[in-house]
Amino acid sequence: MVKLIGKKKKFCAVFISGRGSNLKSIYYYSKKKYSKINLKLVISNNLNIKGVKFANKNKINTKVINYYNKNRAEKKILYYLAKYKIELICLAGFMKVLSKNFIKKFNKTIINIHPSLLPKYKGLNTHERVIQNKEKYSGCTVHIVNEKLDSGKTILQKRIKILKSDNPNKLAKKILKLENQLYPRAINKILSKI
Repeated sequence: MVKLIGKKKKFCAVFISGRGSNLKSIYYYSKKKYSKINLKLVISNNLNIKGVKFANKNKINTKVINYYNKNRAEKKILYYLAKYKIELICLAGFMKVLSKNFIKKFNKTIINIHPSLLPKYKGLNTHERVIQNKEKYSGCTVHIVNEKLDSGKTILQKRIKILKSDNPNKLAKKILKLENQLYPRAINKILSKI
């Protein structure tokens, strides 16, 4: 890959709710010379999770937001995004749906990774549904976030064959590995266009 010359890296925030495996892959990507991002902020709605521990250990600014009142939570998040001059949000297993108002007010690029071959299997329990419907393939999709759930323009997609021995748990593990590879590539691709 070509090293960026004279181009400023974009300030990026990663939103998480759990173990943070995609956060890790984005963090390691951000440390590479050719990376287009500077990972400035991690937002989470859960305190005692692996992803928050990883962020703290690696000295990334981390804010845990109480979602008891969604409107107040989103106002607080918008405040931090402005404070850290965030230009790109990467949703990485963030189990909250961003409101239309939030998307409009942020008014910059938000991307998400979803564990299915969108537009198929939007929402939750994707692996169970894929196996139940005897699909031959599954995978993951990185897409632009818009006001409709899992409906934004696809940036990149990666698929794998489903084996007869696969169950939802096995499939989830395989697809998570794909996600970790795909997310940095999708960031690179989307920021090449901005």
